[in-house]
Amino acid sequence: MLKRRVITALWGIPLVTAIVWFGEPWFTALMAIWGLLAAFEFYRMVAASKVPPLTYFGLVWTLLFILSRNSGLLSWLEPHFNLDLLIPFLLTSAVVLSLIWLLVRPQKEGALASWVWTMGGILYVGWLLSYLVAIRGLDDGRNWILFALFTTWASDTCAFGIGKNLGRHKLAPRVSPGKTWEGVVGGIFGAVVMSILFFTPTPFRLPLIHWQAILLGLLVSVFGQLGDLVESLLKRNMGVKESGKLIPGHGGILDRMDSIVFAGIVVYYYVIWVIV
Repeated sequence: MLKRRVITALWGIPLVTAIVWFGEPWFTALMAIWGLLAAFEFYRMVAASKVPPLTYFGLVWTLLFILSRNSGLLSWLEPHFNLDLLIPFLLTSAVVLSLIWLLVRPQKEGALASWVWTMGGILYVGWLLSYLVAIRGLDDGRNWILFALFTTWASDTCAFGIGKNLGRHKLAPRVSPGKTWEGVVGGIFGAVVMSILFFTPTPFRLPLIHWQAILLGLLVSVFGQLGDLVESLLKRNMGVKESGKLIPGHGGILDRMDSIVFAGIVVYYYVIWVIV
């Protein structure tokens, strides 16, 4: 397992970094593909638990939410549409049209549960992933995305390594038995160290002072690890260990987005509220 994880990281990290570096439309295309695969895994897990979600509807609206944060597409829409209404429109249409779909669908048993899980997939995958697209469109968006990714990866790697070798005190045994408080501390340490590197004078330097780099690294790690626990809770409720097998050594696409999307939200609102 460890060998497969390392091999996947050796080709996966450079590939994702290159796509982030070259920007649009490649980055939004990556998020769109990632989102569709993650949403498909999500709805497949839901269907396996005997709740039939509106899979195709959920996939379409997941894609629409991701595309709705692309600055290039927004500039094309702006002359024809009030962009302030775009997200409310997408959310409202998702709620209303999915409920109407349930009315016309022959199967009426479990309709409410189907609707809840359908909306859950749209919001969890599509809405949260859209924040990464939004970050890429900001000033210094390339470096902020790299910050979110590398800080999260450093947190995950250190949490896994330290938790596996030194972990003694369980963090949330009823949700994820393998996670420990030692792993949490290790993850925070790894994220903070990586965060400080983005404070140093390099081409990737961000407008952070020393204490801000430390604080933001800490927040990214904490929220990223909370996101990891959220997906562990989801998979436990669905009775599965992994969302899929598309990424050797790492599980499914959904397994690799949990901490990153939570970290992305932290970075986005930090930039919007503090930097801009």
